[in-house]
Amino acid sequence: MANLDPQVKFLLEQMEAAGAPAFETLTPEEARQVADFRALAGEPAEVGKIENRMVPGPGGDIPVRIYTPVGEGPFPALVYYHGGGWVIGDLDTVEVICTLLANRARCVVVSVDYRLAPEHKFPAAADDAYAAVKWVEDNASSIEVDAARVAVGGDSAGGNLAAVTALMARDKGGPAIAYQMLIYPVTSHNFGTVSYEENAEGYFLTKNAMAWFWDQYLRDEQDGKNPYASPLLGEDLSGLPPALVITAGFDPLRDEGEAYAERLKEAGVAVEATRYDSMIHGFFWMPGVLEQGNKAIDQAAAALKDAFNVVETI
Repeated sequence: MANLDPQVKFLLEQMEAAGAPAFETLTPEEARQVADFRALAGEPAEVGKIENRMVPGPGGDIPVRIYTPVGEGPFPALVYYHGGGWVIGDLDTVEVICTLLANRARCVVVSVDYRLAPEHKFPAAADDAYAAVKWVEDNASSIEVDAARVAVGGDSAGGNLAAVTALMARDKGGPAIAYQMLIYPVTSHNFGTVSYEENAEGYFLTKNAMAWFWDQYLRDEQDGKNPYASPLLGEDLSGLPPALVITAGFDPLRDEGEAYAERLKEAGVAVEATRYDSMIHGFFWMPGVLEQGNKAIDQAAAALKDAFNVVETI
């Protein structure tokens, strides 16, 4: 097994010294208050414009934040779902990632403030995620977007929602999704993997925290067997958009992300799968302190550009 990256080691030591309480010992409200890791992301990049909009959803309006790069549209778009175990996180927590991806992939990024659990349990977040991508395609011209080039993406629980949105769109006959960018996604309500055993504690995301997140999200055990909660359990994964799957070596979710990449490949879907061996869960939104986080954002932006077939204007 690879060694832990020295920058990660330093970060984990600092976190331990700070003595942050374990998520599973907190109420959802308390968890939201303590879970502000924005300092690890660094500074947001300058983009052409940032606009807040409300999108109609099945449970009321969904706030979205739209990042448009400098230049002439229409642009391709990435609909982005933040991580946080379906319980924590918001538009602000992924502001830096969204600005970096907008600039590096030359695309509009639409960040989605889907409903959180436990106030809104499954399938609320998934329904909002789908409604948001449908709105983007239906209203593409009003936000300088090319409706034929819309991708979904997200990290952790957001990666779960991106994978689920791609499944829903296929099952419902639209909207057409060009690409899915899955960053250490949650794909299965199953804690029996080797990576859950190896990385149960000590590497930022713990097995107990993840079990707590799932408990907040699901209404009952049966929900955990639903492919719209556990996409790895989908019987048929054919006809889904090409995918980038990024995993981290020291992440409890490593194996389920890689298993999903394998299942997609077996179903005939084009997949680029990369494990960042020396990284922990969450590294993608820590480019301010982790060089590998920055590198992963570069990789994701390059994959999106290829998928969108973006031609650089000189």
